[in-house]
Parts: sequence; C-alpha cells; structure tokens
Amino acid sequence: MCKHSPTCPNADAADHEAAKAVLRDDVTGFARLCNGVIRFNDTGELLPDNTIIAPHRSGHVRQAAAA
Repeated sequence: MCKHSPTCPNADAADHEAAKAVLRDDVTGFARLCNGVIRFNDTGELLPDNTIIAPHRSGHVRQAAAA
C-alpha cells in the first residue's frame, strides 16, 4: 500500500507513471514505482499483471521537444 501523500496512482490508472520510485538502479536501468510498475530507462514498462508497455515518450516530453 502506498504511504505517500497524496497517494500514488494505481498501476492501471492513466497516470500510473506519476507514482514515486521506491527502488532505482541506474546501472541496470530501471525503477520500481510505488504502484508496482517497473519503468525502464528506455521508457518501456512492465505492469504488475505482467503486461508489457513498449518504450514511449510521455506527453510532456513531446510538448517540450516541439517547443
């Protein structure tokens, strides 16, 4: 259970990437988020139900690149 305030979004929420990292390993290139999502440095993700999300860029990165 998330003990952060405000509570981190669930792994199935649209904004699940906003959860705080509770474990990070920059050598191997991943972070485990509070909601159980594993986020890789290439922006790919592994959800707690073993669903794989291909590498992608979030909206705020696309907007910054376009500016």
